Amino acid sequence: MNGMSNSYAQAGVDTHAGDLAVELMKAAVSNTHGPQVVGGFGGFAGLFDVSALKQFERPLLATSTDGVGTKVAIAQAIDKHDTIGQDLVGMVVDDIIVVGARPLFMTDYIACGKVVPERIADIVAGIARACSDTGTALVGGETAEHPGLLGPDDYDVAGAAVGAVEADALLGAHLVEDGDVVLALESSGLHSNGFSLVRHILSSRGIDYSDTSAEFGGVVGEVLLEPTRLYTSPLLRVLGEPALAGAVHSLSHVTGGGIAANLARVLPRGSWVELERSTWSPAPVFRVLSDLAGSTLESSEGTWNLGIGMFAVVRADAAAAVAAALTADGIPTWRAGVVAIGTRDLAGFEQGAKGVDGGAVRLTGAFAD
Repeated sequence: MNGMSNSYAQAGVDTHAGDLAVELMKAAVSNTHGPQVVGGFGGFAGLFDVSALKQFERPLLATSTDGVGTKVAIAQAIDKHDTIGQDLVGMVVDDIIVVGARPLFMTDYIACGKVVPERIADIVAGIARACSDTGTALVGGETAEHPGLLGPDDYDVAGAAVGAVEADALLGAHLVEDGDVVLALESSGLHSNGFSLVRHILSSRGIDYSDTSAEFGGVVGEVLLEPTRLYTSPLLRVLGEPALAGAVHSLSHVTGGGIAANLARVLPRGSWVELERSTWSPAPVFRVLSDLAGSTLESSEGTWNLGIGMFAVVRADAAAAVAAALTADGIPTWRAGVVAIGTRDLAGFEQGAKGVDGGAVRLTGAFAD
């Protein structure tokens, strides 16, 4: 009997460590809860009161799920785990705002080789802080210990969120018109895409994440872990501003697939945009990585965001006001192109992506210094 009672621990699963991790994260998670969260912390299922949706004429639920990708390998390498949670929320919740939806709640999942309570608590605290920033309740989650499948210091994170939007407020390509202005919203850095390429470049150059580099401007791993910028709250404020009602037609979150492909997804068929590289200067981290790879910035436009984390396609007469509002709210925003609808030679353009038969986009000119 004693052998059987110890069998789970002998297999490498420490349930006591899991319980301690839950206690350490409890306060951070509970801080994201408003009166809509029913039942509090620790239930088998998270409960969220959606009575407010009764006020909608036709409520649509929006949902998104994602992970952080191989960026977690850098967090593990330098034992810094307090920012990766913001990356997760950025990847998930900022996909929901793209359709104009307000996020309601989120759940997370952490798989690890060994539960280190303080490490798990750091990850979840980062998720909770970002949920609070975006007005999202963190209503549940799961930490799973997978000894033998993952190494003791290995983990991966994923999450899913749900939001809601009134049907007649839905944003998308169907609203985009000839002459609309494409606004670029600045990224905070690499965000959470293209890290397999980053890791390959550094490995091939023999650069360690713990190295201090004058080129990078600090400890390499810390620079690369700059958390993903969150766009949800500033965009919700713009969408809710009466003076800007109807100004925003579509939004695009620049994640996997790069710059042109993601913008093309939120443009209608028959439309095209030329994005002017001269309107922005990619941050130093992109230039350093490109130099180390012996390549050009242009060659990574389909992998890295190069300084643009989100696009807003807006009515021309409101473009300056939208850009000013976002910039004043902490998101530097600039005019990067104009939508045209009509027949033209589309050689060199990217057309649609991820199953969407949308518009066509290409980048032109040279980047600003």
